[in-house]
Amino acid sequence: MPDDPSTEGSPWRRSDKFDPASRVIADRHYNRQKVGSPQFVRPARSLVLRSSDGGALWVSIAPKFQAHAWAGAWENETFRREFGGLLASDMIRLAVAHTLAEFGEPPELGMITMVDPKAVRHKRDPGRCYLKAGFRKVGMTKVRKRLVFQLVPANMPEPSRVPTDQGSFGFEAAS
Repeated sequence: MPDDPSTEGSPWRRSDKFDPASRVIADRHYNRQKVGSPQFVRPARSLVLRSSDGGALWVSIAPKFQAHAWAGAWENETFRREFGGLLASDMIRLAVAHTLAEFGEPPELGMITMVDPKAVRHKRDPGRCYLKAGFRKVGMTKVRKRLVFQLVPANMPEPSRVPTDQGSFGFEAAS
């Protein structure tokens, strides 16, 4: 299991599936189906996180209905990192820790994510940041041919609550 970064300095802040600033980041993610739609998370129990610098978005969901071989697993529906100081793999570990604090005991299959190797920047190993975060490549979806990575509960970080200093999004009180 990779070393867990301290969650004390977590860049993640709670957002929601209607947040306009988070929607803008989601609109640039390859899995976005209706660019510009106010809601960018499919119906499910969800945790939406945006980095305090505004450069990254993470969405965890616990869907009731799944049409793939890993039904029952939580899903990382979206992770997009456009800029920021932390490694993507560290941001993933922190987001998983926050998901555990929000959702509680993970399902037996843990968490999965799907990566479209044709839609991400060309690199040696599509999904490398997930591998560095402790996920393992476990297969490919049948229809869309996306790589599936899984993080089993034994390899998950300790739960950690999302920091609550919401002021770090850059909103300032009017004087």
